[in-house]
Amino acid sequence: MKTSVQKASERGSADYGWLKPNYYFSFSGYHNPKYVHFGALRVLNDDWIAGGGGFPTHPHDNMEIVTIPFTGALAHKDSTGGEGIIKAGDVQIMSAGTGVQHSEANASATDPVTLFQIWLFPKERNIKPRYDQRTFDIAGRTNQWQVVVSPRNEDDALWINQDARFSLSNLDAGKSISYNNAFKGNGMYLVVISGAVSINETLLNQRDAMSITDTDSLQITATENAELLLIEVPMH
Repeated sequence: MKTSVQKASERGSADYGWLKPNYYFSFSGYHNPKYVHFGALRVLNDDWIAGGGGFPTHPHDNMEIVTIPFTGALAHKDSTGGEGIIKAGDVQIMSAGTGVQHSEANASATDPVTLFQIWLFPKERNIKPRYDQRTFDIAGRTNQWQVVVSPRNEDDALWINQDARFSLSNLDAGKSISYNNAFKGNGMYLVVISGAVSINETLLNQRDAMSITDTDSLQITATENAELLLIEVPMH
């Protein structure tokens, strides 16, 4: 098993007033040759959006875009007719495919939104653009994995145009959890949303990330109550 740790303090960052992002991978004005992508995982932005702030209508193509909010509410509208508001417990996905125009805005004029926005290279290019969102029962991820994005029909997961899988867990202090790849040979990218965990005696704290390759299984132990996101992605 090969692992690489990216501490929260090592991420890129910016401050646009209404938007304060932290970048796990090179994005926009931030470039780090060490962190360009991890297999099919191209972007993971940890965003804070002020009340009344938002991204005006802009284009994308041939990218799978997943949004996971933590606090506040985010309003989405796109050229496929996709429209909705997502909040904690919800997950949103958009296949940009042949091309789509969309906007994302804080649904509140006063309260901030915090979220992860994640981009993956697609398995098939130039598919018809599509949008979907789903509400998941947060209790369903207590001390177990809740699969929220998958190309397979499991746990009511949102479909993705890639052999990739997104799983969330809320792990109690002292508890351990294992993860087994759905697709042999995939890499794993783990982000500690909050709390702290240990993997092979390596400690990860809030917003730290670890990339894992050359194994199809992983064991994680919570050293304090922890929220986790694990993204399984093809490496080629």
